[in-house]
Amino acid sequence: MWGTWFGGNSAQRRKDAPKKAILDLRQQLDMLQKRERHLENQMANEDKKAKENVTSNKTAARAALKRKKQHEHSLEQTSGQISMLEQQIYSIESANINQETLAAMKNAGAAMKTIHGKMTMEDVDVTMEQLREQHELTQEIGNAITSMPITEPIDEDELEADLAALEQEKLDEQILTTGTTVPVSDSLSRMPAAADGPLKGKSKAQAVEEDDEEEELRKLQAEMAM
Repeated sequence: MWGTWFGGNSAQRRKDAPKKAILDLRQQLDMLQKRERHLENQMANEDKKAKENVTSNKTAARAALKRKKQHEHSLEQTSGQISMLEQQIYSIESANINQETLAAMKNAGAAMKTIHGKMTMEDVDVTMEQLREQHELTQEIGNAITSMPITEPIDEDELEADLAALEQEKLDEQILTTGTTVPVSDSLSRMPAAADGPLKGKSKAQAVEEDDEEEELRKLQAEMAM
């Protein structure tokens, strides 16, 4: 009640006005369309009567044609009214759609304004720059991980020294188990060349151990030659 006194429902009435107008126009249009169909039926009946009496009763035929003309005139007026109502309905519907579209666009504009209220182009530039930096950092980390070797490279000199030690060990086992005498020149040719100092890639203890083994081999060869 208070809303009615102070005009609280006026906005709602304005909103419903187009719908009510369209509803009234459609009701009137429905009535005129029914009248149009009725007049068309009346015209068809009068035309049939005129044809039936054209030879036997010209007065009746003439009266039927007269009524047909009257119905035809009413039909023209009714058709014109139907066209006008259809045009008005179309215009009101278009105006109502335009109004609702405009209201929706205003709401969208207000929403976008609220969203962009605390957003500036500086913030956008800073954010994009941070994203670029993080992307570059990610690429650098990935490159560093894929290019870093998992294990340390193998020392080729140390590998050769281990191979020579295995060959010497195999030779010693052959002498001890079979008693076969191996010429000194052949043994020396299989042994790595001795240097003045410790061999590269070997510790001092390894060099001393190899010297002892070589001395024992010479003694064994001398005993077997006696």
